[in-house]
Amino acid sequence: MNQTSFSMPNPSLYTEEDVAQLVHTFYAKARKDPSLGPIFESHVIDWNAHFIQMTNFWSAQLRGTSRFRGAPMPKHIALPELTAELFERWLQIFQQTTEELGNPNLQQHANAIASFIAGRLWQGYQISNYPDKQPIALRTL
Repeated sequence: MNQTSFSMPNPSLYTEEDVAQLVHTFYAKARKDPSLGPIFESHVIDWNAHFIQMTNFWSAQLRGTSRFRGAPMPKHIALPELTAELFERWLQIFQQTTEELGNPNLQQHANAIASFIAGRLWQGYQISNYPDKQPIALRTL
């Protein structure tokens, strides 16, 4: 999927509260997940700062704001022993979260972006950590 496969950010469709609810609800679930929780807990030092950063990221993606400053790829590449299954689990929890929030526009837009991002991060991870192997795609959910 390329960036043009999903709709442009639209501040009239989602509020900052919608974005913050998405971020906080997702991480509440992910932190409890047996496979993802330990990874997040061992690498996120300041959860308040992480929530701000992730809210800024998703606000940029969904609403077109310009508050996000960061480079997700190097941080994910540096994590040890990530697998396709972990990225797929992340997507599964994310998609469960957007469905439960009850906003079809948010669900469709955020899920498309999340799928794109997960695929790119997984591809970058493989290229950096396994340069002699052909990258494999995530399973579509």
